[in-house]
Amino acid sequence: MTDLLSLYRAMVRIRAFEDAAEIASQGGVAAWGHAAADKPALVRGPLHLSTGQEAVAAGVCAHLKPADLLTSTHRGHGHTLAKGADPTRMMCELFGRATGYNSGKGGSMHIADFSVGMLGANGVVAAGLPIAVGAAQGLKIRGQDAIAVCFFGDGAINRGPFMEALNWAVVYHLPVLFVCEDNRISATTASAPMTAGPGASARATSMGIAAVQVDGTDVQAVSDAATELIREIRSGSGPRLLHALTDRHKGHVSVDAATYRDPQEVQAALARDGIARTRAQLVAQGHGAAAEQIDREAKAEIDAAVATATAAPLPDRSAAYTDIQNTGEGMWA
Repeated sequence: MTDLLSLYRAMVRIRAFEDAAEIASQGGVAAWGHAAADKPALVRGPLHLSTGQEAVAAGVCAHLKPADLLTSTHRGHGHTLAKGADPTRMMCELFGRATGYNSGKGGSMHIADFSVGMLGANGVVAAGLPIAVGAAQGLKIRGQDAIAVCFFGDGAINRGPFMEALNWAVVYHLPVLFVCEDNRISATTASAPMTAGPGASARATSMGIAAVQVDGTDVQAVSDAATELIREIRSGSGPRLLHALTDRHKGHVSVDAATYRDPQEVQAALARDGIARTRAQLVAQGHGAAAEQIDREAKAEIDAAVATATAAPLPDRSAAYTDIQNTGEGMWA
């Protein structure tokens, strides 16, 4: 059993990052019916926040090694942090600063850190699935003692790459864990009316992939399920799928008021908050002071990241001409 304090620390760091990023994205850019504010936003554009889904990232990534590879989604800050990325470089990237992971040119949906096995977030729904499977096949071909993990949302299971990736993983018996973060809402639409059958677990099972469904707001349950699935994959048993039922507390993006959602459904989700539940468990176990210390440390760490990102330089104009493939079609004007 993974130490509950460690899991709590991972979740709280993610929540602190998302809260700070959300505040930094407010105002400045007209979007989703909002007028531009007098004070420009530090993040130029809306963000896809994982607030409420922290237990899934924390519970899974607690069992990954630096050599293990990870692909993420448009809602990928939590996965990236849980895999070991630097929150300051992440915040700098959100702020469009030269010191960010992509030199300020990628933004929220393109953060990657190969040094910790994070292959990248992805703004295209389901696009991380075939990338993860390709990475897993590369690991197998090279004989490396590592696995690939792919996070994706419930909306992704209705896109072709989901079935293609699962099929590929089974046919080649690949070391890959598929993790469905099922928050039951695809962008601004409830997923259930658009999804035939029981969902991700059933579709995986139909293709010969052992699947486990778990309460994705219970970090210990996620951790326990991930422990066994990852052990099976490392032992050579082939692909596995973890179907985590979780909650998205915010709108689709950080400037989305989510007026399309049932207020009672949102309140029920808030009542199931994984961080609050875990904190209550720790208090009951006599670890309340330790939990408070973790809360303070996470806030201080992310506050420092925001301060650093705010003061960091913007990319030089010349950077617009780097990291671009030369097609031989002539010089830039």
